[in-house]
Amino acid sequence: MKVPHGTSFADLMPVVPFFLTFVMSFVYLGIYWNNHHHLLHLTDRVTGGVLWANLHLLFWLSLIPFVTGWMAENHFAREPVMLYGIVLLMAGVAYGILVKVLTLGCTPNSRLRQAVGRDVKGKLSVVFYAIALGAAFWNSWIAVAIYVLVALIWVIPDRRIEGRTFASE
Repeated sequence: MKVPHGTSFADLMPVVPFFLTFVMSFVYLGIYWNNHHHLLHLTDRVTGGVLWANLHLLFWLSLIPFVTGWMAENHFAREPVMLYGIVLLMAGVAYGILVKVLTLGCTPNSRLRQAVGRDVKGKLSVVFYAIALGAAFWNSWIAVAIYVLVALIWVIPDRRIEGRTFASE
């Protein structure tokens, strides 16, 4: 966000799109940060595959500031909104891969496998991102609304993992 030139609150109006996309992206990064923390806290073993899956997730998350800026700079135009959605979709896929790699070596009764369960929120998020990408062809605001909806779903703490992490400490 660029600091506006002027001293009145009205001078802030041009940065509102940047601020809103910044908040949404910050929330997304916070969601990934928190869930990643809880996920790894339940992990007993980190392999080379886990490290690569983790790096794959980090790659997609590192693109969020770029697509956030492009989307805001262009006032939520179709292509920037779609690219934002592609990055969110790929981050969701990458997180799912990380979960899969982490749970591969776990026993069915492990804390991690029990906490992850069927990962309905994770799978539903990826589906919503795909729907948002299709919706962006017709109306970018519908896509943005879906991105916000997914963030709201994740803002609610996931008790499956959080309950197991802190119960073990």
